[in-house]
Amino acid sequence: MASLDKKAMQDSKVYKSRQVFPQDTNHLGTLFGGTMMANIDEIAAICALKHANRTVVTASTDSVDFLKPIRNGDILTYIAMVSYSGSSSMEVCVQILIEDIPNNKQELAALSFLTFVALDDEGKPTPVPAVYPETEAEKWFHETAEARVERRKARRKESKETLQFISELEFKQ
Repeated sequence: MASLDKKAMQDSKVYKSRQVFPQDTNHLGTLFGGTMMANIDEIAAICALKHANRTVVTASTDSVDFLKPIRNGDILTYIAMVSYSGSSSMEVCVQILIEDIPNNKQELAALSFLTFVALDDEGKPTPVPAVYPETEAEKWFHETAEARVERRKARRKESKETLQFISELEFKQ
């Protein structure tokens, strides 16, 4: 098994660039949200896999914030990094940038947080290395992760309660 020593956030950072084409856009000429979400999940999974050195599964897509319209022809760069790790889970932050290549500029178009769980050979949760920040930006994401973890736990509890309520309701009808 791989060492569970701490890993720098930079060690598992992943980049993916792609251009938006007409088949990727809706009737308004902007990127389909689902297309972007599929790209987010893919790059986040690769990032989590690099960090854990194990098979990983998406436990939740915690948020996807669309901050700026992404249009046909735009060049996007997805940047994923593990911003926090628990015992077997990892929070992955994905930033989606619009690249203005001729002017050498980038603009944040979307931001997403996902949670992944590392699995052992039997498909059970398995420990992952701790993660540590090095840059100021990484420190901010790492330091603010605890609050996101608590919101995630509360939301998961609410989801379980909702599922229980719906299940009981369906059996009464």
